[in-house]
Amino acid sequence: MEASSSDRVRRSKLEPIDLARKIVDVIVDKKGEDIVLLDLRDLSTLTDYFVICSGASERQLGALLAAVREMTKKSLGVLPLNIEGDPSAGWILMDYGSVVVHLFAPELRVYYDLEGLWRDGRIVVRIQ
Repeated sequence: MEASSSDRVRRSKLEPIDLARKIVDVIVDKKGEDIVLLDLRDLSTLTDYFVICSGASERQLGALLAAVREMTKKSLGVLPLNIEGDPSAGWILMDYGSVVVHLFAPELRVYYDLEGLWRDGRIVVRIQ
């Protein structure tokens, strides 16, 4: 799913931290679990922030995906550059360029251990 040029223009006006915080707010509203916002600006040239959270069920992962996609599109006019995975697989990655959202089933979150891999990132927000 590619963003149009008008979406890229809007994207550039929104600070990455503001996008990440709005995504965290949506995840909180949808009862996402163990939410972490990691600042990776000093560690990676690929992205500025990771938003990581768990969903208790396939249905909840689907609701989180839909809510984030809807809010970013309708409220911010921003589309993800790409979406990988799906709720039935237990993991979803939403790539917004400067912000990458990781939605996991709890057991896959433990398996992939992104917080451990990126432990040198600064935790901006943690909501358990």
